[in-house]
Amino acid sequence: MSKLPNNTLSKLSAAQRASHTPSAPAPSHLPDSMMSSVGLLPTDKRLILFTRHSLRERSDGNGFASYQLPLTQKGRVLAKSWGRWLAGHLPYSLDVDSISSPIGRCIDTAQLMQAGAGLQRDISHQSLLVEPGSLVTEPEIANPIFKEIGVLNFINRFLQGNLEGTKNAYQGGLDLLSLFYQNQPEHGHLMLAVSHDTLLSAFLAVMFDVTEIDWNDWPKMMEGVFLWFDDKPFEQASAYFVWRGEVYVRPIHTLLDSYRAAGFHPNKLLLPPEVKWT
Repeated sequence: MSKLPNNTLSKLSAAQRASHTPSAPAPSHLPDSMMSSVGLLPTDKRLILFTRHSLRERSDGNGFASYQLPLTQKGRVLAKSWGRWLAGHLPYSLDVDSISSPIGRCIDTAQLMQAGAGLQRDISHQSLLVEPGSLVTEPEIANPIFKEIGVLNFINRFLQGNLEGTKNAYQGGLDLLSLFYQNQPEHGHLMLAVSHDTLLSAFLAVMFDVTEIDWNDWPKMMEGVFLWFDDKPFEQASAYFVWRGEVYVRPIHTLLDSYRAAGFHPNKLLLPPEVKWT
């Protein structure tokens, strides 16, 4: 993505990163970035893995993937082996309920990752992890545009505020952060949040404060971002995240400030109930 703005987002220093390096081989077909990210994880946090689902059947040539498309057999094996690897090689327990898009391939990814970890926990279906939800508010307006211009142009127009039938980009990012904040696991646990490429790409762009991405930025299947918060009230907290082998921190108040500076009222945000506005 484009260069990170120093005033709102910064990489953590090497001294703040975890020192362990993964020693076991990665599961087959896992994106390389995931192992480079694993080596940077801290210990004893309320960790969340916000991930795209595993390998699915192919979409059409314009990036439109029907919600009916299932995981492939390789995708099912990958999800299960990735869950097994995480449970066996991280100092985190996956013995916690998961959240997921209600679409079958996302639910299956969460179930298979749990099964690989030797678990069978509840999977809460979250409307913010699918569309309409985090980005789209009026699908009858937005969906025809999506099919006409393709997925990458759709996300870039969303980020630039030039797309009818959708939220403001900061609102979409803050709604997802609020969802994760309110569903944090206990310390030393890792919660799965399984979703789709459009939501993950838009969320990361908002966190990086960029208004245009390209295909190099696009999350691969079974690629995800590790995320945690410091133990503060939502509006005072910072979101820490590991993406493609780099660790970043984004103070949540900078996103709230940008949202309000754009002229939007905070009552539209799906914020935690304890947030107080002055």
